[in-house]
Amino acid sequence: MKALEKIREISSILVACGIEAVDKEAEIIVSHVLGLRLSDIFTHNPELTGEQTGVVNDIACRRKKREPLQYITGHCEFMGMKILVGRGVLIPRPETELMVELAIKKVISQKSKIRSTPPTVPPLVRGGEGGVRILDLCTGSGCISLALAKEFPEAHVYGTDISEAALDFAKRNADLNRINNVAFFRGHLLEPLNSLDGPASMFDLIISNPPYIKTGDIKTLQPEIREWEPFGALDGGADGLNFYREIISQAGKFLKTNGILMLELGEGCADDTADMMKEAGYLNIGLHKDYAGIERIIQGRWTS
Repeated sequence: MKALEKIREISSILVACGIEAVDKEAEIIVSHVLGLRLSDIFTHNPELTGEQTGVVNDIACRRKKREPLQYITGHCEFMGMKILVGRGVLIPRPETELMVELAIKKVISQKSKIRSTPPTVPPLVRGGEGGVRILDLCTGSGCISLALAKEFPEAHVYGTDISEAALDFAKRNADLNRINNVAFFRGHLLEPLNSLDGPASMFDLIISNPPYIKTGDIKTLQPEIREWEPFGALDGGADGLNFYREIISQAGKFLKTNGILMLELGEGCADDTADMMKEAGYLNIGLHKDYAGIERIIQGRWTS
């Protein structure tokens, strides 16, 4: 069977299962198995071997059971990087790319104002002398940490996560993308920083995409999410705000003067989170909408 015919066949199978964007998924499946770019498939329309046809059919069967396609292929793309993912780690979302793009702009605009002190840093963090210091909480696959470390090779970037499985993916992704100015630590939110002393524990930017789904809402999510992605990376407590309370109340102790706290938000969390930040002493609090018009990102400047 020719590749384009196989794409149409897989599309019809997936649409019957209620899966969205079936044409795109079918294209990804076939191009993944053939190891070809989609443009080459459309140009040359190669014939699939019997073995390739069997692999495509196996993947389609797994997708019919609503296993995320990113888990099946073992990777996804984030900010131009190949990010390995699988059971035990959250799949990066486009909304998080939007937050990283905003963080990059913020760091660039703040660079002249940042008063970086050359700290004693763990040897794994190989940023330049006096570089920007960034902390990514709930790092998961490491996608945020790695995107920022890649953009700012002089920076010292840290990521923390309580999940050993997630940190394994993060470290593998650092190796895969040849990024060495980042280090990952296991622990709950800011707890791992207790091992860092003095200037080494102070940051210009603290960023996080924390769990923010209300516990009771998880059962209403798409099966790809509720049945496959790690519950701990989704569950934000009864009101979805548990992690925001902890981060906002503690982050100031680890931010330099004029340092930035930036958080990805769950839908409907913006007002409550903004109030928390105001009460904690943050200034210049700003909200940013995602592609669907939802207030998805919040940032504030620490001045104490």
